Amino acid sequence: MVRRRYRVADTAQQLVGGFLLAGPFVVTEEVWVLAENMSWYHAVLVVGIVFAIGYGALYKADAGRDVDTEAEVAGIPIRFVSLMGVAFGSVAILAVALTAPDTFLINGGILPDPTPMAVFLTTLKAITVGAIFSVVGAATADSVF
Repeated sequence: MVRRRYRVADTAQQLVGGFLLAGPFVVTEEVWVLAENMSWYHAVLVVGIVFAIGYGALYKADAGRDVDTEAEVAGIPIRFVSLMGVAFGSVAILAVALTAPDTFLINGGILPDPTPMAVFLTTLKAITVGAIFSVVGAATADSVF
C-alpha cells in the first residue's frame, strides 16, 4: 500500500478556499446573534457537522482519494487534520483581524453583559458557525486543485 505524500501546497489550497468562504460569515451580524443564542451542546453539534462535512468532502465525494492510502499522524490523515485547522483557523483569524467580536458583541450590543469571558465564549461559538462554510471552501479547493 503506497501512502500519498502530503504537501504544503495542499494546505495552501485549503487556505485559499477556507478564507474565501469564511469572510462573508465573519462579518455578518446574524452569525454573531446566532452564536450568542447557541448553547454549548449546539456548538458541539456544529463541530461534529464540520468534521462530517470535511470527511465526506475529502474521502466520500472525491472518488480518487482513499483514506487508507493517505499519510497519517496518530492514525488520522494529515490532510484531514490540516482541513480542520484551516476550517476553524481561518474563521478565527478573520474574526480577530477584522475586530468582529468587538464590533458585534460589544459595540453592536449583541451581548447584554460583554464580559471578556462572554465575548470569548461567544466568539468560539461564532467560529464554529463560520467553520461550516469555511470547510466547504477548503475541501473544495483541495479537491479541485
